[in-house]
Amino acid sequence: MPEAEVYVLEFWVGLAILVGLVGIVIPVLPGTILIGLAVLAWAAFTGTPAAWLVFGVCALLLAAGATLTWIITTRHTRAAGVPQRSLVIAGLAGIVGFFVVPVVGLLIFFPLGLFLAEYLRLRDGAAARHSAWVGLRATGLGMLGELGLALAAAAVWLVAVLNGV
Repeated sequence: MPEAEVYVLEFWVGLAILVGLVGIVIPVLPGTILIGLAVLAWAAFTGTPAAWLVFGVCALLLAAGATLTWIITTRHTRAAGVPQRSLVIAGLAGIVGFFVVPVVGLLIFFPLGLFLAEYLRLRDGAAARHSAWVGLRATGLGMLGELGLALAAAAVWLVAVLNGV
């Protein structure tokens, strides 16, 4: 592949990784999947065994991050008695909020949806607030774990690119 095309490929893959990282924090885009597909495309176009090794390491890190998010969120919310239904309602409210109030609506509607779902379930404002807080904290911790491992995958790819893989 000509050198100019390599730089263009690396630029677009790097941009897709950045968008994927944002997608983990603002969960409208499937950030982990986007990062994985970007590194897969880079490995396929690069075609070297080292590039495929980098993809393998990145894929393992990304899979571990997605798994960690699920484990942390599930463990903390179940321990606090927050049902999955409340989290699903909060997620749907967040998606609606994203379109009603672009970008920041997700950050407003998700917690409100979680609180309302818990209030309707518990019929107690203080208990619903506590339950919603546990759910938000668990979601945030899971997101941080996924983001940390996605950043590690991005760093692996970047080091490979800077070393001419």
